Amino acid sequence: RDRRIRDLASLGNCNRQAMAEYEEEQAEAAPSWPDYVNALTGPTENFMCRLEDNVYDLKFVDFKIRSLDEGNECTLFDLSRGDSPSPPPPDLGSDAARFIRYHFGPHFLNYNTIGTTLEFVNGAYEVHNFRMIERHYFRDQLITSYDFTMPFIMPNSRNTWEMIYTKPELTDEWKEALMSAPWEARSDSFYFVNEQLIMHNRAEYNYGY
Repeated sequence: RDRRIRDLASLGNCNRQAMAEYEEEQAEAAPSWPDYVNALTGPTENFMCRLEDNVYDLKFVDFKIRSLDEGNECTLFDLSRGDSPSPPPPDLGSDAARFIRYHFGPHFLNYNTIGTTLEFVNGAYEVHNFRMIERHYFRDQLITSYDFTMPFIMPNSRNTWEMIYTKPELTDEWKEALMSAPWEARSDSFYFVNEQLIMHNRAEYNYGY
């Protein structure tokens, strides 16, 4: 299976039909990846796919996070203006590119609605049903889960994906616990094409001062 993915990806535009047939075969044969990740009860300790499973050559090139609360709109993180995440753990090696740490501070916990803008480029294949499932945990407890889908992406295109997150209401006790435990709030972001897992990113959050 893995060799066939690499062979199809290396052939480029001339083999789109073969790629479509391969995707159909995998959809029929494989278990439901979205159902599997939605059943996870805690954050993952390892990545659930390989870097080379991204046979569509999807690449994230810019990212912005902002508050959408009425009267309190503001940008919280913006790669294009030079904002940088915190350094990842040193033992990730080549996986460091898909692990990120955000030090948001305690004020982030008071926002109710968050908007993100993700810019990405696509390779030679058209993409159908690009889906992201993002699950947030504190320690081993699920806090919330989000699910977004982009129906179609043209080949060799640059795209903007706007997503709106309604955060769960947190008690003062929850906020205090999150503030006092840096990097123990974690998330997994799973990316699918036609229900097949092609990318997995992990993140940790610090809400302390």
